[in-house]
Amino acid sequence: MRRPRRIRALVLGLAPALVLSTAGCGEGSTTEASGKGTAPGYPRTLHNCGQDVTLQRPPRRAVSLDQGSTEILLALGLGDRMAGTGTWTDPVMKGLGKQNAKVPRLADGYPALEKVLDTDPDLVTASFSATLDKGGVAPRGKFADLGVPTYLSPADCAKKSGSNGDGARDSRLELSTVYGEIRDLAKAFGVRKRGERLVADLKARVAKATRGVDARGTSVMYWFANSESPYLAGCCGAPGIITRAVGAENVFDDTRDEWPQIGWETVADRDPDVIVLGDLTRKNQTAETAKAKIRKLESDPVTRHMTAVRHKRYILLPGAAMNPSIRTVEGVEKVARGLLEFGLAK
Repeated sequence: MRRPRRIRALVLGLAPALVLSTAGCGEGSTTEASGKGTAPGYPRTLHNCGQDVTLQRPPRRAVSLDQGSTEILLALGLGDRMAGTGTWTDPVMKGLGKQNAKVPRLADGYPALEKVLDTDPDLVTASFSATLDKGGVAPRGKFADLGVPTYLSPADCAKKSGSNGDGARDSRLELSTVYGEIRDLAKAFGVRKRGERLVADLKARVAKATRGVDARGTSVMYWFANSESPYLAGCCGAPGIITRAVGAENVFDDTRDEWPQIGWETVADRDPDVIVLGDLTRKNQTAETAKAKIRKLESDPVTRHMTAVRHKRYILLPGAAMNPSIRTVEGVEKVARGLLEFGLAK
């Protein structure tokens, strides 16, 4: 495999600029230390998902391997320090298109490891542990062997393995974890003030969207993808944040799996008042778009008599808003607005 010059030097042990080490620390916890280095305030160490990521200087050629991670970096105004992106489910978030257009897209899905290394990355970020594992782009250990540091979203590393590949949660995810990821990345790049401004803006948007909104007694279901055995939201991921923010109830609040696959007969039996549909542009599963999902719901004899289907109570969200990210705030806004429009919240 051909490797860029800097990475070849790292592999040979020549003056590494960035170091990734594995040190015991709390799962999902992230703190910072600083000292003398090649840039003011560096080296800087982030304790991330059981590993220490030490940077000698602010990253200049970062590669983000999932859309959620990409959009945090772009929202921090770091497009000029990004060498590539990968794994997209939707168009980029509104307001970030100009920056994003200047960053090479390495792949719509997982880019090959060689393609990532060809960008000469000095930091690789990801939203999902599967991205930095076998079957994804490459395990974190592989990047470590090459001297390339990696950062994994604390929202994902807090999960445990469950009955499906998306894992399960012992505790309910909160937006504070997303805000922590923003602060981590802002510290890594030396733009802390930008991070605090972004967090403050997101908090203000949530407060505005939910002010006076009370959807108690309204049941909601979240369908991400797949028409044969649909991936539906359990209690404790990003959809849980949205549901609690508006005061509604998730009909599958009794499962801690992130995205369990549940049969349509069970769905019909739960009979939600509203269905939140993932409107994805990727083509990995069946029924990716909201249009395809609605077609399935309204034609299937098992689902077409459900309350939400009969009343056409659908709320459309981009897939990125149904995963833990800054887009989850967009999910809160759209679900709150939809419930008000349906007369199911006050």
